[in-house]
Amino acid sequence: MQMKDVIISVTGVQQGADGPDSMELVTAGQYGVSADEIRLTWEESELTGMEGTRTSLTVQPGSVVLSREGKLNTSMEFEEGKKHYFLYETPFGSATMGLDTHRIRSRLGTHGGDMEIEYVVDMNQNVVGRNRFYIQVREPRASHIGDIRWPN
Repeated sequence: MQMKDVIISVTGVQQGADGPDSMELVTAGQYGVSADEIRLTWEESELTGMEGTRTSLTVQPGSVVLSREGKLNTSMEFEEGKKHYFLYETPFGSATMGLDTHRIRSRLGTHGGDMEIEYVVDMNQNVVGRNRFYIQVREPRASHIGDIRWPN
């Protein structure tokens, strides 16, 4: 799969007991499209608390797999209307979590696009977060990522 440089914007919102908590990350990454999947990768930074971790999204018809490798390791499968379990590893220990995907909306194509996933995470059948993340992928306007020019 041919990968190309892109600008990735990730907005995550977690609905907790104290109300919504959101985080936004804009970073450089790689994006590739083949006949059966779309792949998106980026390096996490100190700002996300996951420095030293590479995040990958693999989008296929009906499912999305988010993988993290490095300082943090996990693989989460999102399938609308289905519950999956995943092992969440951190430097402080591991936990098995449940992942119940309510909605996947993807408008990703050859030149980028956007995707939104709404899901609930639980541990031992207790909800620990109602989450939504929105990802936007676009090709940079500059000749290389180190010289990003934002649209006016």
